Amino acid sequence: MNHSPTAAAVSLLARNLGRVLAADEAGLLSAYLGLLVKWNARMNLVGPTSWQQMLETLVQDSWHLADLLAGLPAQPGETLDLGAGAGLPGIPLRVFWRSGDYFLVEPRQKRAIFMEQAVMVMKLPRTRVLCCRMEALPPARRRADLIVSRAFKPWRALLEEVRGLLGPGGRVLVMSNEALPAGEVDGYGLELARDYAVAGRKRFLWLFVLGGKGLGEVGHE
Repeated sequence: MNHSPTAAAVSLLARNLGRVLAADEAGLLSAYLGLLVKWNARMNLVGPTSWQQMLETLVQDSWHLADLLAGLPAQPGETLDLGAGAGLPGIPLRVFWRSGDYFLVEPRQKRAIFMEQAVMVMKLPRTRVLCCRMEALPPARRRADLIVSRAFKPWRALLEEVRGLLGPGGRVLVMSNEALPAGEVDGYGLELARDYAVAGRKRFLWLFVLGGKGLGEVGHE
């Protein structure tokens, strides 16, 4: 049987994974993981079934992403998280990084309801759930500064399809389990590329900028 974690237990496991959590961060993550375990037993939201597995294999991505985004010289005013599913990486990301307005876009109603409850329980500021397909986003949501995607679509198809959702100089953050292949992407420049380890395997973050040129930084963590 899976149990909801305490903030102390979450803090201890995160420390073992190399992340020191502030008290409020540990409390918020414990609330999210407790909800995710409970709902996952009924809806099969994610593959892992224990909160420990969820933290190590899913939530851990969010603090690496938060560190990358916090280091950007220009912080986005509006972010779209496409295919947000169970709120990963977006809901844990907002524990660590709260710049601008963040929209979790998910067409499946039950998943959207789960995210709405999590956002409400955690009292995450400037974080909203939009239950719709990407193509049905209203005009007001079609000038994003940043788009985040975690395996929502193949990354080249994603870059092509989200052009109309980005404002001038907008960025797209791609999360991948594979290294970036060689070759340019029409209309985008690769601004940042970083890798990090989760459960002994490398994962990758690529930040593309619309109309940009060249590679600004390649980092390893």
